[in-house]
Amino acid sequence: MTTPSTSTSTSTSTSTSPTASGPSVPAEPFVPGASAVDAYLRRIGAERPAGVDAGALRELHLRHLRTVPFENLSIHLGEDIVLDEKALLDKVVGARRGGFCYEVNTAFAVLLRGLGYRVALLQGRVIGPEGKPGIPYDHMALLVETAEGERWLADVGFGDHSHFPLAFDERADQEDPGGVFRITAAADGDLDVLRDGKPQYRLEPRPRELADFTAGAWYHQTSPDSHFPRSLICSLLTEDGRITLSGRKLITRAHGERDERELEGEAEVREAYRDLFGIVLDALPVVRGGESEPEKRNP
Repeated sequence: MTTPSTSTSTSTSTSTSPTASGPSVPAEPFVPGASAVDAYLRRIGAERPAGVDAGALRELHLRHLRTVPFENLSIHLGEDIVLDEKALLDKVVGARRGGFCYEVNTAFAVLLRGLGYRVALLQGRVIGPEGKPGIPYDHMALLVETAEGERWLADVGFGDHSHFPLAFDERADQEDPGGVFRITAAADGDLDVLRDGKPQYRLEPRPRELADFTAGAWYHQTSPDSHFPRSLICSLLTEDGRITLSGRKLITRAHGERDERELEGEAEVREAYRDLFGIVLDALPVVRGGESEPEKRNP
């Protein structure tokens, strides 16, 4: 992973590491300093909110989706993906990159904590085409609590998903620009998140530590059963729809219409990363071993 020359965060606590017997020992949450919060807000084009409420959370969630791309470029650039809050702030804020679920949702959690929200990391299992959940820690989502005690499911790391947080304790349909969502009870106290009637992922409501997601992140970086090592994805929500770059294929969706075209040459690909996603690359990522269809479900 490319490390910026200056760090963007300070911590009021130390991280934990996994124990030999299982999940990591709980620790005090990582909370960034004021300067790191301000830098993050500038990164997503947001003002510091006046309150720790649902309205501010909605605004931050939407701005994050429109400025921080969902991308797996590090896997194909030979960069290490480190599940560490300070390293992820340096990547998202300092290097102006994005990431996949473990990275961007962790970074967003740090921002929210710095603004006064209470945030818990939840582990999820993405529902596959045959209706079966994936591996444990397949996905990370956030349980966010406002100053008034309202609980929201925030997720800026699932690619094409809800634009706004979902009311965590609501079991009726929730309309969103991204579709109609519903959170329903599943077996063993888990929760299923549905979009337009189709299950997206299964959540375990028990809070987890960041270190608990290490195995899931390693799996999605290395396993041939994961689509991430087999394909390139860089995707961003826009005011009109979504833009996605997969290798040299640029997909634009706007006002319900879809346009797809192949970019010509490395120079045009570099320009697309820079101009559409704000990512400046010294070298282009290379997929080793074939590329699968983009825009599938993404942890």
